[in-house]
Amino acid sequence: QVQLVESGGGSVQSGGSLRLSCAASGYSGRRYCMGWFRQAPGKEREGVATIDSDGTTTYGNSVKGRFSISQDNAKNTLYLQMNSLKPEDTAIYYCAADRVNWGLLRRYQYWGRGTQVTVSS
Repeated sequence: QVQLVESGGGSVQSGGSLRLSCAASGYSGRRYCMGWFRQAPGKEREGVATIDSDGTTTYGNSVKGRFSISQDNAKNTLYLQMNSLKPEDTAIYYCAADRVNWGLLRRYQYWGRGTQVTVSS
């Protein structure tokens, strides 16, 4: 059973940066596609960025050029570097994993519990 635990959320002023981490366990040597999603109050969960097992990345239009997804396979950890943060980036950020690459769709099988990111103006 794959387990995902996010960390690194917090409060930051507009223009600031944060780096989120997602520690994964239970992989048993299988290769997974990983992703970051976010959900703001009153809005649907949306895809932020994904990275496939071969390193191919995909970004949502609203974060292109500002966010960067990466992974450390030795540590089984996924990262999301967020720069030039805006108030509209405020949301709960979730880590997700699946053996299928769903891109930015919300169809991933495994999800973490999320970490809050708040950006003030």
